[in-house]
Amino acid sequence: MKIQRQQHQSRRQKFYRQVMVILLVLQTLLLGVQAKSRIQQGDSAIEVMIWLINQYIPVLQKVKGLEDEDKKSKE
Repeated sequence: MKIQRQQHQSRRQKFYRQVMVILLVLQTLLLGVQAKSRIQQGDSAIEVMIWLINQYIPVLQKVKGLEDEDKKSKE
């Protein structure tokens, strides 16, 4: 019974991680679209790149957190 519960929790955690990955990919794509829009509106490419880097930092932090969780769950 306890093993089944752990397997169920493991599958649920894996599902949540997969959903998080999909959402992070979607967020990345939307940032790219928004950056393109900013360039078309007249912002300089340098300004957009700085803005984009600042937007990607939280995304990268979330990815790192997911990697850390994955390593802990495998140990």
